[in-house]
Amino acid sequence: MADVNRGNRPLSPFMFVKYYRLQMTALSSVMVRITGNALIAAAFLSVWWLIAAAAGPEYYEFVNGLITCWLGDIIMFLSVWALWYHLGGGLRHLIWDAGYCLDVDISEKMGWAMFIGATVLTIFTALVV
Repeated sequence: MADVNRGNRPLSPFMFVKYYRLQMTALSSVMVRITGNALIAAAFLSVWWLIAAAAGPEYYEFVNGLITCWLGDIIMFLSVWALWYHLGGGLRHLIWDAGYCLDVDISEKMGWAMFIGATVLTIFTALVV
C-alpha cells in the first residue's frame, strides 16, 4: 500500500533540533579525525619551513615571516592543540581496545577529559616553549 502521509513527516534536520542530542563520544570521535587531517597540514607547513631553510636565506626569511606572523602563530598554536587532542584520542582508543571504560558515562567523561586536557597541555606547552 502506498504511503499517503508522505509529505507530512518531518525532515531529518528537524530531529537534530528537538529530539537528538549530540553525544560527546560521537563529537570526540569526529574531532580525532579532524585533528588528524589538520596535523597533516601542519606537517606540510613544517616541511615547507625546513625546505625554505635549505633553499637559502632570502626564501627562509619569507617563509619564516609567514609562519611567525600573528596568523602563523595562531595556526601553530591550534596545531599544538590538535596534536595533544589527537594523542588523547589515541590513548582513549588504546584503553577501549583493552576492554576498559566502555560504559557510556565513562566514555563521555573521557571525551571531556580529552578537550580539557588538550587545552591545558596546549597552554602549558605555549608557556614553557
